[in-house]
Amino acid sequence: MSVVGVDFGTLKTVIAVARNRGVDVITNEVSNRSTPSMVGFGPKSRYIGETAKTQEMSNLKNTVGSLKRLAGRSFNDPDTQIEQSYIFAPLVDVNGQVGAEVNYLGKKEKFTNTQLIAMYLSKIKQTAANETKLPVSDFVMSVPVWFTDIQRRVLIDASEIAGLKLLRLINDTTAAALGWGITKLDLPGPEEKPRRVAFIDVGHSNYTCSIVEFRKGELVVKATSYDRHLGGRNFDRAVVDHLQKEFKGKYKVDIMEHPRALARTLVAAEKCKKILSANQQAPVNVESLTPDVDASSMVTRQEFEAMIEPLLSRAHVPLEQALADANLTKDDIDVVEVLGGGSRVPALKERIHSFFGKTLSYTLNQDEAVARGCAFSCAILSPVFRVRDFAVQDITPYPIEFTWEKAADIPDEETSLTVFNRGNVVPSTKILTFYRKQPFDLEAKYVNPDQLPGKINPWIGRFSVKGVKADGKDDFMICKLKARVNIHGVLNVESGYYVEDQEVEEEIKDEDGDKKDPDSISGRADRFLNKLTRTFSDKAMDTDNKEEAPKRTRKVKKQVRKGDLPISSGTAALSEAAKAALLEKESAMVMEDKLVADTEEKKNELETYIYDFRNKLDDQYAEFVSDDEKAKIREKLDASEDWLYDEGDDTTKAVYIAKFDELRAMAGPIVQRHFEKVDAERRAAQERLEAERAARRAAEEARKAAEGDKGADATKDEEMTDAEAKPEVEEAGEGTK
Repeated sequence: MSVVGVDFGTLKTVIAVARNRGVDVITNEVSNRSTPSMVGFGPKSRYIGETAKTQEMSNLKNTVGSLKRLAGRSFNDPDTQIEQSYIFAPLVDVNGQVGAEVNYLGKKEKFTNTQLIAMYLSKIKQTAANETKLPVSDFVMSVPVWFTDIQRRVLIDASEIAGLKLLRLINDTTAAALGWGITKLDLPGPEEKPRRVAFIDVGHSNYTCSIVEFRKGELVVKATSYDRHLGGRNFDRAVVDHLQKEFKGKYKVDIMEHPRALARTLVAAEKCKKILSANQQAPVNVESLTPDVDASSMVTRQEFEAMIEPLLSRAHVPLEQALADANLTKDDIDVVEVLGGGSRVPALKERIHSFFGKTLSYTLNQDEAVARGCAFSCAILSPVFRVRDFAVQDITPYPIEFTWEKAADIPDEETSLTVFNRGNVVPSTKILTFYRKQPFDLEAKYVNPDQLPGKINPWIGRFSVKGVKADGKDDFMICKLKARVNIHGVLNVESGYYVEDQEVEEEIKDEDGDKKDPDSISGRADRFLNKLTRTFSDKAMDTDNKEEAPKRTRKVKKQVRKGDLPISSGTAALSEAAKAALLEKESAMVMEDKLVADTEEKKNELETYIYDFRNKLDDQYAEFVSDDEKAKIREKLDASEDWLYDEGDDTTKAVYIAKFDELRAMAGPIVQRHFEKVDAERRAAQERLEAERAARRAAEEARKAAEGDKGADATKDEEMTDAEAKPEVEEAGEGTK
């Protein structure tokens, strides 16, 4: 099972996996380390990721981007209208949620944003599975810190529709902070001053600053602030606005009135911005601005910085707000870590540097840091991996309050309460106590709707508490409700129960906090009593009636849990039935895409076979085919080729397979003759090789035998020499004697 982290971005998505005792960023089907965050629709199938980007220019009205920015929005939300300026497919209302109307399989279809995100996550799941060669189920995904409850629920629902188990929704900068801190071995201890780091993330559409405190084995987010409309795409738009005026005067073309011209200019503006990050000037070339106009221009860095000055002037605001919320000063910050593709703009880096007065740190990979942090978080939460414990304590971005109807028997009862304040720890649980005689409802909503992004509905959910009843006319049931903001940042009333006040006896134990001064009168009395008790106890051991020392108890009032209270919840999340229906629909579309891909593959196989076999007729198979056979086969191949580019251009997978099998059957005898010759040549070569080996073995054996005979003769000669020499020595010895 793969452990996957996904940085789901507005422009592109990065996937990281935990493996090989570390974290790797994986590549997609075209070996890119990021995948475009868009979905396109065609007459036969969908285009997702790289394929959607490839066909975007020719299919603008059926290609949807900015998927994340549309999550949880209504059609009338002003932020939806902002996104429409970056999306060329028409956005529409679909049952109260924003969606897109596109041409799919030859007819008009409307898909909600939740469905579009689920489609994209299905592709991310497939990409991860293809790379790791393992099934993908558990994953952690990043979200902007400003996402509300309804926006987070959309991502959770989309994950389930895509067949994924979302272990955690983690804020972008928190994920980056985890990736930064988990590898540090020199963090201060629990009693030491924490290391404070400001993480500044400049993404494609967001600008976020988080102040994070690190100690050994944990990170605590102290404050987060953001600008939702300051990022790389806003710099691109500033260049587009400049080029619009220039092209209008130079070529008499208003790009805002031509969607394809605007799309091409956006691409050119992004490229210009990237070049200016490292150069003083950059050319802008837009081919086919209109069918008969190729546009060009030149932009200097000085001009570019003048264009984006209104954006740069806002850069300090989130930084000041984050420091104020954390009750810190610039001098309290130890490290300023910058990440995100938009942070490469030199003028923006200079503004951040001048604000903090510190050298900026770039130890994290600016494009991949969030995905790596998500993978670390997934590894920590997954039972598959063993990871060094690292606690992550995040905070809520908006205050949440509960409201309810006043109880008739409690005239002075308050009807609302802010339960989770801004900056409250996440995850966090609060117990709410109500005195009621009958079932009741309560609602959760955000306190200040004006602080929410766009016109997001501040309503979070309605929770109905069942099974409430009082025993007597004047009695109340004491109801306890457990409200929790979970690890995803989503609020639920998880459970309810009722209690009763009862007097219970509990043992008095000195070690339980009821200790007395040993030198006091009562302390001396207790010691005397204990000594006396032990004396009697010791004597009792000599008898048959052994008794334990009496326990000292007291009566106290305690709330004792008596039973559970059923709770029914109504939230913005999809019902289980709706999710099951969308999951079935998504699975059907996945199979449709797979069938189209397989059909295209069989078509390509047929085309390749036609060209390959035609070439082999004059080369590899020339000696195995007669002129008549060659003529007939060529005629068949030409007919198949003509069919393929005419009526066979769009047919079924089965037809392509049948055509392919027909050609292979016709070519079978020729291929068989070629195979038989090749096989005969192979056997002959093998026989020659065996004969050569046998000859070499025989020669080697003969050589060894010859060497053995020579060795035997030499030994005999040596023995004869010794035998002949020995008497001479003896005779010489006797003569001497």
